[in-house]
Amino acid sequence: MYNPVKDGIEKTFTSVKYLESKPPNDLSRYVHNFWELKTDSILHDNFCLHVIPDACVNILFNLMDTKIAGVTALHTSFEVLNLGRSFHYAGIQFLPGVWNGDRNEIIDTYVGSPYLGKLPLVETSIKLKPLDFSNKQPIFSELVRWFIKEEFVANNLVTEKILLNLEEIQTVEDMASVVEMSPRQLQRTLKKMIGFSPHDFLKVLRLQNSFKGQYLASFSDQSHFIHSFKKITGYTPVTYYNKFDV
Repeated sequence: MYNPVKDGIEKTFTSVKYLESKPPNDLSRYVHNFWELKTDSILHDNFCLHVIPDACVNILFNLMDTKIAGVTALHTSFEVLNLGRSFHYAGIQFLPGVWNGDRNEIIDTYVGSPYLGKLPLVETSIKLKPLDFSNKQPIFSELVRWFIKEEFVANNLVTEKILLNLEEIQTVEDMASVVEMSPRQLQRTLKKMIGFSPHDFLKVLRLQNSFKGQYLASFSDQSHFIHSFKKITGYTPVTYYNKFDV
């Protein structure tokens, strides 16, 4: 199944801790992971998280200020988020296509304002704040099940088929064939479901697969791979691997 890489954490920031866990089996069709990102102590310098596209939607909680939360996602280019010298975030990463909520609520930059929407994010953040990571997971699961019940999260058979057949997909035509649609039908469907064109969706999936050493299967040659990787992440592969904990 699709397994996107974590966002870029510079190797020099040893006091920044990232944890993740898989969801319960009954939620595995919806959720890629539950995660936590926090500082162990106040840092000497501001920490910048290098976020790269993965077509996933995240529910983000700022546990240092429980009023701040949001629904986040990137499109096809990286974003650098300055998190400051002390922070504590946690969240839920949904697989591509399953988020069925209001797409106008999705934020693609730094989340620094109180959440004013109708989802129970602030209430959940208050529950999460005093718990260690292992004890946060039942709270995450409870929220996901509420999302499913209220139809903010739902199975997406189109994106699920694509993710299950990534090794067979080299082109948009391959993607359309996998889901038994014409390229034009796929264009309309993906735009409506996830806000991506098939071409952009394929670019993101190729990038994520390249972290598993599978770039030769997805790019015409090494030069094409390096150019595409740099355009999406801002770095060449060698520089990225040297700079970030991958």
